[in-house]
Amino acid sequence: MVLDRVVAVVNNHVILASELDEDIRLSILDPNQIGQGTITRERALQQLIGRTLIEQQIQQQGADAAEPSQDDVDARLAEIRKDLPACVHENCASDAGWKAFLAAHGLTPQQVDAYLRAQIEILRFIEQRFRAGIRISSQQIEAYYNDTLLPQYREGETVPPLDAVASRIEEILLQQQVNVLFDDWLDNLRKQGDVEVLDPALEPAASQDASPKRGNE
Repeated sequence: MVLDRVVAVVNNHVILASELDEDIRLSILDPNQIGQGTITRERALQQLIGRTLIEQQIQQQGADAAEPSQDDVDARLAEIRKDLPACVHENCASDAGWKAFLAAHGLTPQQVDAYLRAQIEILRFIEQRFRAGIRISSQQIEAYYNDTLLPQYREGETVPPLDAVASRIEEILLQQQVNVLFDDWLDNLRKQGDVEVLDPALEPAASQDASPKRGNE
Protein backbone atom coordinates (compact mmCIF):
# COMPACT_ATOMS: atom_id res chain seq x y z
CA MET A 1 0.00 0.00 0.00
CA VAL A 2 1.30 3.45 -0.98
CA LEU A 3 0.52 6.01 1.72
CA ASP A 4 0.21 9.74 1.11
CA ARG A 5 2.87 11.88 2.75
CA VAL A 6 3.21 15.43 3.98
CA VAL A 7 5.58 17.55 1.85
CA ALA A 8 5.06 20.93 3.55
CA VAL A 9 3.26 22.65 6.40
CA VAL A 10 1.97 26.24 6.09
CA ASN A 11 0.75 27.77 9.36
CA ASN A 12 -0.43 24.35 10.56
CA HIS A 13 -2.03 23.60 7.17
CA VAL A 14 -0.68 20.35 5.75
CA ILE A 15 0.19 20.04 2.05
CA LEU A 16 0.21 16.45 0.87
CA ALA A 17 2.19 14.87 -1.96
CA SER A 18 -1.11 13.96 -3.63
CA GLU A 19 -2.16 17.63 -3.60
CA LEU A 20 1.13 18.60 -5.20
CA ASP A 21 0.73 15.95 -7.90
CA GLU A 22 -2.81 17.14 -8.61
CA ASP A 23 -1.67 20.75 -8.85
CA ILE A 24 1.00 19.80 -11.38
CA ARG A 25 -1.61 18.07 -13.52
CA LEU A 26 -3.92 21.07 -13.26
CA SER A 27 -1.15 23.46 -14.33
CA ILE A 28 -1.89 22.43 -17.92
CA LEU A 29 -4.87 24.81 -17.63
CA ASP A 30 -2.79 27.81 -16.54
CA PRO A 31 -2.10 30.29 -19.38
CA ASN A 32 0.90 31.60 -17.47
CA GLN A 33 2.59 28.27 -18.20
CA ILE A 34 2.43 28.97 -21.96
CA GLY A 35 5.96 28.75 -23.32
CA GLN A 36 7.38 27.80 -19.90
CA GLY A 37 7.68 24.05 -20.46
CA THR A 38 6.80 21.42 -17.88
CA ILE A 39 6.51 22.78 -14.35
CA THR A 40 8.92 21.24 -11.84
CA ARG A 41 7.78 19.79 -8.52
CA GLU A 42 9.88 22.37 -6.67
CA ARG A 43 8.27 25.25 -8.54
CA ALA A 44 4.80 23.74 -8.18
CA LEU A 45 5.24 23.39 -4.41
CA GLN A 46 6.31 27.02 -4.05
CA GLN A 47 3.24 28.13 -6.00
CA LEU A 48 1.05 25.90 -3.84
CA ILE A 49 2.58 27.36 -0.67
CA GLY A 50 1.99 30.87 -1.97
CA ARG A 51 -1.61 30.08 -2.84
CA THR A 52 -2.18 28.58 0.60
CA LEU A 53 -0.86 31.73 2.27
CA ILE A 54 -3.15 33.91 0.15
CA GLU A 55 -6.18 31.70 0.82
CA GLN A 56 -5.48 32.00 4.54
CA GLN A 57 -5.44 35.79 4.17
CA ILE A 58 -8.76 35.69 2.33
CA GLN A 59 -10.28 33.65 5.16
CA GLN A 60 -8.82 35.91 7.86
CA GLN A 61 -10.10 39.05 6.17
CA GLY A 62 -13.49 37.58 5.32
CA ALA A 63 -13.20 38.65 1.71
CA ASP A 64 -16.58 37.25 0.69
CA ALA A 65 -16.81 39.62 -2.26
CA ALA A 66 -14.02 37.69 -3.96
CA GLU A 67 -16.00 34.42 -4.03
CA PRO A 68 -16.89 33.53 -7.64
CA SER A 69 -20.27 32.27 -8.79
CA GLN A 70 -20.76 29.05 -10.72
CA ASP A 71 -21.46 31.18 -13.80
CA ASP A 72 -18.02 32.77 -13.38
CA VAL A 73 -16.39 29.33 -13.22
CA ASP A 74 -18.37 28.01 -16.18
CA ALA A 75 -17.49 31.05 -18.28
CA ARG A 76 -13.80 30.64 -17.56
CA LEU A 77 -13.96 26.94 -18.35
CA ALA A 78 -15.64 27.67 -21.68
CA GLU A 79 -12.82 30.10 -22.57
CA ILE A 80 -10.18 27.54 -21.67
CA ARG A 81 -11.78 24.76 -23.69
CA LYS A 82 -12.06 27.01 -26.71
CA ASP A 83 -8.85 29.05 -26.72
CA LEU A 84 -6.10 27.51 -24.55
CA PRO A 85 -3.49 26.06 -26.96
CA ALA A 86 -3.21 22.79 -25.02
CA CYS A 87 -6.97 22.37 -25.35
CA VAL A 88 -7.04 23.36 -29.01
CA HIS A 89 -4.46 20.61 -29.67
CA GLU A 90 -6.90 18.03 -28.28
CA ASN A 91 -10.21 19.53 -29.48
CA CYS A 92 -11.49 20.31 -25.98
CA ALA A 93 -14.31 22.42 -27.39
CA SER A 94 -16.20 19.20 -28.11
CA ASP A 95 -17.54 17.12 -25.23
CA ALA A 96 -15.70 14.04 -26.47
CA GLY A 97 -12.46 15.97 -26.83
CA TRP A 98 -12.79 17.49 -23.36
CA LYS A 99 -13.46 14.10 -21.81
CA ALA A 100 -10.40 12.66 -23.55
CA PHE A 101 -8.28 15.64 -22.45
CA LEU A 102 -9.28 15.15 -18.81
CA ALA A 103 -8.54 11.44 -18.98
CA ALA A 104 -5.15 12.02 -20.63
CA HIS A 105 -4.10 14.36 -17.82
CA GLY A 106 -5.62 12.36 -14.95
CA LEU A 107 -8.19 15.03 -14.09
CA THR A 108 -11.86 15.05 -13.18
CA PRO A 109 -14.46 17.78 -13.87
CA GLN A 110 -14.76 18.31 -10.11
CA GLN A 111 -11.01 18.94 -9.76
CA VAL A 112 -11.06 21.42 -12.63
CA ASP A 113 -14.09 23.22 -11.19
CA ALA A 114 -12.44 23.56 -7.76
CA TYR A 115 -9.15 24.69 -9.32
CA LEU A 116 -10.77 27.41 -11.44
CA ARG A 117 -12.92 28.58 -8.54
CA ALA A 118 -9.83 29.01 -6.35
CA GLN A 119 -7.94 30.73 -9.15
CA ILE A 120 -10.73 33.25 -9.73
CA GLU A 121 -11.10 33.95 -6.02
CA ILE A 122 -7.37 34.52 -5.52
CA LEU A 123 -7.05 36.69 -8.61
CA ARG A 124 -9.90 38.94 -7.49
CA PHE A 125 -8.46 39.26 -4.01
CA ILE A 126 -5.01 40.18 -5.32
CA GLU A 127 -6.41 42.63 -7.84
CA GLN A 128 -8.44 44.40 -5.16
CA ARG A 129 -5.22 45.05 -3.27
CA PHE A 130 -2.71 45.72 -6.05
CA ARG A 131 -4.32 46.37 -9.43
CA ALA A 132 -5.24 50.06 -9.05
CA GLY A 133 -3.31 52.26 -11.47
CA ILE A 134 -2.02 49.47 -13.72
CA ARG A 135 -2.69 50.03 -17.43
CA ILE A 136 -1.99 47.69 -20.33
CA SER A 137 -1.52 49.17 -23.80
CA SER A 138 -2.86 47.73 -27.06
CA GLN A 139 0.77 47.38 -28.19
CA GLN A 140 1.55 45.13 -25.22
CA ILE A 141 -1.51 42.99 -25.96
CA GLU A 142 -0.58 42.64 -29.63
CA ALA A 143 3.03 41.77 -28.77
CA TYR A 144 1.92 39.00 -26.38
CA TYR A 145 -0.47 37.66 -29.01
CA ASN A 146 2.21 37.53 -31.72
CA ASP A 147 5.23 36.53 -29.66
CA THR A 148 3.80 34.25 -26.95
CA LEU A 149 0.36 32.95 -27.91
CA LEU A 150 0.56 32.31 -31.66
CA PRO A 151 3.69 30.10 -31.50
CA GLN A 152 1.78 27.66 -29.26
CA TYR A 153 -0.62 26.64 -32.04
CA ARG A 154 0.27 23.93 -34.51
CA GLU A 155 0.05 24.31 -38.26
CA GLY A 156 -3.51 23.86 -39.45
CA GLU A 157 -5.12 24.55 -36.07
CA THR A 158 -7.72 27.28 -35.76
CA VAL A 159 -6.11 30.31 -34.18
CA PRO A 160 -8.44 32.73 -32.37
CA PRO A 161 -8.29 36.28 -33.76
CA LEU A 162 -6.68 38.95 -31.64
CA ASP A 163 -9.96 40.71 -30.86
CA ALA A 164 -11.43 37.46 -29.52
CA VAL A 165 -8.66 36.93 -26.96
CA ALA A 166 -7.54 40.52 -26.31
CA SER A 167 -9.42 40.75 -23.00
CA ARG A 168 -7.85 37.49 -21.76
CA ILE A 169 -4.39 38.65 -22.82
CA GLU A 170 -4.94 41.95 -21.03
CA GLU A 171 -5.89 40.02 -17.91
CA ILE A 172 -2.75 37.88 -18.13
CA LEU A 173 -0.53 40.95 -18.60
CA LEU A 174 -2.29 42.76 -15.77
CA GLN A 175 -1.71 39.80 -13.52
CA GLN A 176 1.95 39.65 -14.43
CA GLN A 177 2.33 43.24 -13.24
CA VAL A 178 0.21 42.56 -10.18
CA ASN A 179 2.54 39.67 -9.35
CA VAL A 180 5.47 42.08 -9.31
CA LEU A 181 3.67 44.42 -6.94
CA PHE A 182 2.60 41.75 -4.49
CA ASP A 183 5.92 39.85 -4.36
CA ASP A 184 7.08 41.84 -1.32
CA TRP A 185 3.72 41.32 0.38
CA LEU A 186 3.91 37.57 -0.20
CA ASP A 187 7.51 37.46 1.01
CA ASN A 188 6.36 39.13 4.23
CA LEU A 189 3.61 36.53 4.63
CA ARG A 190 6.23 33.80 4.34
CA LYS A 191 8.52 35.48 6.88
CA GLN A 192 5.72 36.17 9.34
CA GLY A 193 4.16 32.76 8.95
CA ASP A 194 5.38 29.27 9.73
CA VAL A 195 6.32 27.60 6.43
CA GLU A 196 8.23 24.34 6.50
CA VAL A 197 9.16 22.17 3.52
CA LEU A 198 9.55 18.62 4.83
CA ASP A 199 10.97 17.06 1.67
CA PRO A 200 14.56 18.30 1.10
CA ALA A 201 14.26 17.42 -2.59
CA LEU A 202 11.55 20.07 -2.94
CA GLU A 203 13.49 22.94 -1.39
CA PRO A 204 13.70 25.81 -3.93
CA ALA A 205 17.00 27.06 -5.28
CA ALA A 206 18.11 30.33 -3.73
CA SER A 207 17.51 32.23 -6.97
CA GLN A 208 14.14 30.66 -7.76
CA ASP A 209 11.13 32.97 -7.93
CA ALA A 210 8.62 31.44 -5.53
CA SER A 211 5.67 33.72 -6.25
CA PRO A 212 2.48 32.06 -7.48
CA LYS A 213 1.46 33.35 -10.90
CA ARG A 214 -2.29 33.74 -11.16
CA GLY A 215 -3.03 34.45 -14.77
CA ASN A 216 -5.73 31.85 -15.17
CA GLU A 217 -8.36 31.95 -12.56
